[in-house]
This record gives sequence, C-alpha cells and structure tokens, in this order.
Amino acid sequence: MSDDPSKTLPAVDAMRADWDIVDPLMGGTRAMRDAGEALLPKWPKEEADDYQKRLSLSTLFPAYRETVKNNAGRVFAEPIVLGEDVPPLLKELAEDFDRQGNNLQVWAKSFFTQALSHGLCHVLAEYPNIKPSGDEGQLVTLADAQAIKARPYAITIRPQQVLGWRAANKDGEFVLTQFRYMESVEEDDGAFGIKTIPQIRVLVPGGWMTYRQEEREGKKQWVQVGEGATSLDHIPLTTLYTDRTGFMTARPPLLELAYLNAKHWQSQSDQDNILHVARVPMLAISGIDDDTWELKVGTANATKLPKDGEMKWVEHTGASIEAGRTSLADLEDQMRVAGAKLLQRDKQAVKTATQAEEEAAQELSPLQAMASSLEDALDQILQHFAELSALPKGGHVQVKGNFDVDFAPETTLPLLLNMASQGRLSDETLFSEMQRRNVVSSDIKWDDEKAKIAEQGPSLGVL
Repeated sequence: MSDDPSKTLPAVDAMRADWDIVDPLMGGTRAMRDAGEALLPKWPKEEADDYQKRLSLSTLFPAYRETVKNNAGRVFAEPIVLGEDVPPLLKELAEDFDRQGNNLQVWAKSFFTQALSHGLCHVLAEYPNIKPSGDEGQLVTLADAQAIKARPYAITIRPQQVLGWRAANKDGEFVLTQFRYMESVEEDDGAFGIKTIPQIRVLVPGGWMTYRQEEREGKKQWVQVGEGATSLDHIPLTTLYTDRTGFMTARPPLLELAYLNAKHWQSQSDQDNILHVARVPMLAISGIDDDTWELKVGTANATKLPKDGEMKWVEHTGASIEAGRTSLADLEDQMRVAGAKLLQRDKQAVKTATQAEEEAAQELSPLQAMASSLEDALDQILQHFAELSALPKGGHVQVKGNFDVDFAPETTLPLLLNMASQGRLSDETLFSEMQRRNVVSSDIKWDDEKAKIAEQGPSLGVL
C-alpha cells in the first residue's frame, strides 16, 4: 500500500524503458550527448577525458526524428475538416484550441507527432477555474464566465508526465476512475525572475487534487495543496494510441528504427574517431639509442641517423575505415526498411510501379489507421468540449492526409506527362496530380496558373 502520489505504476516504468531511447533521438545531437554512456558506451580502458572529447564531437544522423516528422506531415498534408455537425461555438474554439494561440491544425499535428514517436499521447479537456464575483458561497454566473472569457480548451499531457491511473469495469468497458500526472507551475520570483515548481495533479470523476513537495519532519513529502470540482461525472481525458498494447499502454511503432538509429550513433562515433587517428601518421624510428640522441623534426631541420638507423612515417592502411563506412551504409539501408523513407539513397535499383506501390501500401496502411484513430480522438475531445459548454453533441472531424501509395513519382510522372501530351489527360488534372506529389506548391490555384499561361503566350521550346 502506498499513499505517495508520485509512485509510478509498473506499466509506466515498462513504457519509460522504451522512451529512454526515444526521447534523446527526438531531442537531437545535444540530447544524445546528454544521455552519455547510456547510449554511447565508454570503451574499456578509455580515459574519462578522452571519452568526453569523443562524446562532444559525436553527431546524430536524425533518422528517427525525421521519419516521425515525415509521416506526421503526410497525415496533415490537407487541413482538418470540421463537419457540419460541429456547433458554431466549437468551430470558434478551433481557432485557438489550447488557449495558447494554436489552431486545431497546428495543435493536432503536435499531438499526433508525440503519439507517433512514443506510442501514445493524452489530452485533457479543461475549463478555467472561475471564482464568483459576489459574496463567498454565491454561485458562479454567466457574467463571471464571460468576464474572464471562460471556455473549454485542450491541455496536452505528454506520456512522460504520466505517473499512474486506476480504472473500473463498467458494463464491460474500462473507465478511468483516477489519473495522475506531473506538471510544472510557474510563479513570479522577485521583480523579474520566474521559478518553476513541480506539481502532481490527480484527476477523479467530478474533481481534482494537486500535490507539492514540502519539508515535513526533516524530509520532503508530497502534500495536498489544492482541490476543486468539475461539472462532469467522468474524467474528460482522451488518449491517442499509435501502437496500443493494452489499456493506457502502448509501444513506439517505430521502436526498431530507434534501436537502429542508436546503433548508428555509436558506429558513427567510432568511425569519426578512427578517421581522426588515421589522418595523423606516426613517426617510427629504429636503431637509435634514445638516451644519447636528440630528435628534431621540421622543414628547417635535418636529421643525422647513426649507422643502421632508420626513420619512417607509419600510416593507417584504411581497411577498417572502409569497413566502418560500409557498416554505416548498411545501417542506413536497414533504417530505410524500418520506416525511414526519407533516407532513400539515389543509387537504388529501379523498381516497377507495382513493386513501389506494394512497398508503399505496407507502410501507409498502418499510418492511415493511425490517422483514423486521430479522427476518433479529436471527435472525443470535441464531445468533452460540448459537455463543458452544455451542448448536446460536439460533432465530427475529418483528417484528409496524403496516403497515396506513390512513393516513386519518377515512375508515374513520365506516364502522366505522356498521357497529357497525347490528349488523354486534361491540363487541370495533370496540374492537380503534380500538386498531389508536391511537385507544384499547394498554394497555387489552377485558375490563376491557367491565366498566367495564357498571358505568357505559346511555348518557344526547351531553353
């Protein structure tokens, strides 16, 4: 039994083991360096200073982060469409979804990216805590709410913040009865400073509590410092899964890519180190008594060697350098297979259109399923907003991403151009197909472009 609100569940600890590698990869080179020996082991008998120098010069090949960003970009290639059943009030809220100036499109992309990189992400539908303007005990009025522009908004809860939860089986469905997470509260510190205070928030149906660490009896303890009530009989929390393993648990869908990327980080560090060593030749001398002979090396010095003495420069053969380079290239190919489509090299074997479509479909089908889960999550958030606004329904949204299986435009574009030249495809359709493949900017409108083409006159041929 534990009354410590900071205690994490075993399920949380298990997920954090995966995030220990994902977090630094998403953070970039600086975060990987901060991880130290956890992701870049020190060699046997390597001095601490030498290791720190090697670590400080290591750089990350950002395969994992770029793959996450690329796939998230495909999901949000088209703006999110609010259905006609979304109430006008909630449509207004979509322009500032989190009360931090981010509209629904921007906020949802960040939300999805976090879920894609870590396996899941949470969002709480919140409503400002309103204090009545009259005497103590007086009910909050509509004027009180309007005075502070009270309205529902979304709070993203990153998976790393979560400490634990409790759930009950109601009519065959798991329902949250408690949810704990860590947050930070900023308070003024002096005339200009700001201090950040860690705080635990505990959510329960119809209410919440907050805890902070205080010095009690010579040791720090988590003490309840606040509480409040909500108008809902359930916890308005929505969880987006991209690779669900159970209730409130998931694994990063690109975890194998993360391991390969960490291996590449280590191998790249080794390769950079051996290149540094190999570029500096060593002077070898034999047949000389070190105690009686002084060596001077330089363009203005001549060296007189005793009989049978020998002096020569010894250089690295380069065999291990080439082996290291080949190993890195192989790792990059493996990362491409594991999901890093951005890492495709130019020197690839030519694939047929069918092969390209089959490979693309294998990768995009799971991504399209994740986009469908995002739609459901956004619908649930809107429903929570509606409940907090005393509306019956929140409506639905549509995520219209780019899930085309055309990962090889070099195969399809010549075909489209040939069809257009033969009159089997209209210029407008060709233009839209070019936009769909990101060859032409999506900001350009066909009617405007057609007018410009008419103004410039007939083509004079290829320059």
